[in-house]
Amino acid sequence: EPLFLNQLQKDLEEVKELLTNATRKRVRDVLMAEKQKLELEIKNQPQPKPKDVAEEEKSSLGGYTVKINNYGWDQSDKFVKIYISLNGVQKLPAENVQVNFTERSFDLLVKNLNGKNYTMTFNNLLKPISVEGSSRKIKTDMILVMCKKKREEKWDCLTQVEKESKEKEKAAYDTADPSEGLMNILKKMYAEGDDEMKRTINKAWVESREKQYKGDIPLDI
Repeated sequence: EPLFLNQLQKDLEEVKELLTNATRKRVRDVLMAEKQKLELEIKNQPQPKPKDVAEEEKSSLGGYTVKINNYGWDQSDKFVKIYISLNGVQKLPAENVQVNFTERSFDLLVKNLNGKNYTMTFNNLLKPISVEGSSRKIKTDMILVMCKKKREEKWDCLTQVEKESKEKEKAAYDTADPSEGLMNILKKMYAEGDDEMKRTINKAWVESREKQYKGDIPLDI
């Protein structure tokens, strides 16, 4: 019990004790008034939650919280759709999957999935969404977050940050000399590509070199 409530109850017990011994009307009246005041104060104290409810709440947010970074997205005229894979999410009670929307953001909380909680936050969405038109659907091993577009228009990316980094990249390529811009793109593709991509770029590179080399040699030698 909270300390304060404990003190009030002790005061009340003492007032009751004094009342049983008090014989003077005036003293009794003062004590009665004090007794009523204390009883009211105790009644208005926030009640401690029963232990099992408090424990249950704790365990529903038990384990530790994992940040989700992987997602896929798609769009129609009216919606931007974000797909988040989570194994077994369909087995949870629906209230364990909560999404809060604002005009330019949403955050997702999945509680107690195999002893862990999962969160994902999207701030600075590219364009405004309608809070009341947005929703989430739970599918097998997946959550689908449906953000209702305020205006029916194509989004080039999901967030303002992505847009800015795309613009920076584009500016870097635009200001460079065209062949250097292409080189940068190839280097980036090479750095981020899988083995297949690396082989393809290497092959193209070797072939273009060979062509240049052949072109440099006069044919009548």
